[in-house]
Amino acid sequence: MPFYDYIYDTMDKSSDTLYENSLKRQEETPNVVHLTHLTTPESIYHLRFGFASLASKPYSSAWYLWLLWPVTLWSMVLTRLYRRTFVVERNRFHQLRLQTWAIPKYGIQYRLKWQKESVNNMIEEAVLEAEEKELNSYGEVYVKKHPQLKVKLVDGSSLAVAVLLNSIPKGTTQVLLRGNLTKVAFAVAFALCQKGIQVTVLREDEYEKLDKSLGTKSEGKLVTSKSYSSCKVWLVGDDLTEEEQRKANKGTLFIPFSQLPPKKLRKDCFYHTTPAMQTPTALENVDSCENWLPRRVMSVWRIAGILHALEGWEEHECGSTMSNIDKVWEACLKHGFQPLKVPTQSKS
Repeated sequence: MPFYDYIYDTMDKSSDTLYENSLKRQEETPNVVHLTHLTTPESIYHLRFGFASLASKPYSSAWYLWLLWPVTLWSMVLTRLYRRTFVVERNRFHQLRLQTWAIPKYGIQYRLKWQKESVNNMIEEAVLEAEEKELNSYGEVYVKKHPQLKVKLVDGSSLAVAVLLNSIPKGTTQVLLRGNLTKVAFAVAFALCQKGIQVTVLREDEYEKLDKSLGTKSEGKLVTSKSYSSCKVWLVGDDLTEEEQRKANKGTLFIPFSQLPPKKLRKDCFYHTTPAMQTPTALENVDSCENWLPRRVMSVWRIAGILHALEGWEEHECGSTMSNIDKVWEACLKHGFQPLKVPTQSKS
């Protein structure tokens, strides 16, 4: 605001007209929308309209944010009252207009049964708003409820599997799979068995679920074991315990298949990022970090929607449906997205 220009009458005479004309500009219609949510109460400060210095760095729980607890508490009340998604980021990639919309819900609320209906309603409203603007988003339940949808709903599972498979060091003969079994976990277990890599699980209930899903397709490569010492590569998801981490061998590589990373408890082990890739230089207006990821690194769940739009794919990818893993991986590399460097296991 040119406050002093107003006082000393040095303001450009066209300023008021320019401002009024800018307000009349038609709202930008995005081609792709990534639907996300807040993670912790303090995560509000890591958005662009929070602290720019924090948004420009990977997410961390800075101690001084506790001094802002009155503001944090007020923001929690506000998110409870404000029951609509809001735009947190706008980007451009070639001719595509990209937006990130946030649902005013925290990560823990997604795990509460009594919050399920509220969360689903917000997602549904976002999908229908996306339908009005003709773009991409997320969710099988919404496809079934609104079969006339023209938008493509993309959960990014196939790209997540592709990135995980390409994150496992070459020459690996066995991996340990531990954590809540998701669509991605089942798919990556199947792909590894098909490649002749042994998949070891620690819990009987997890083995039974995987064995029931894979059947003879596991090629005899799915096994159960009580030993933590046989595998140096762990694919981990939610529900990985601290006790289990401490039992891992020195030099173990932890590769998350979930959207949230595990706590880094072991200094003598290696931790890869959650499934993500380096973005092309053509991606514009990237001035903040996506959660805990470095600048210009994007989660595969976000990239997947962009690929769908770039390639013009017509199918949904949600629920039990998954795109061809090789096709998605090749398209990703073709458009300039690059895999991240995996921490080396040679370090002792």
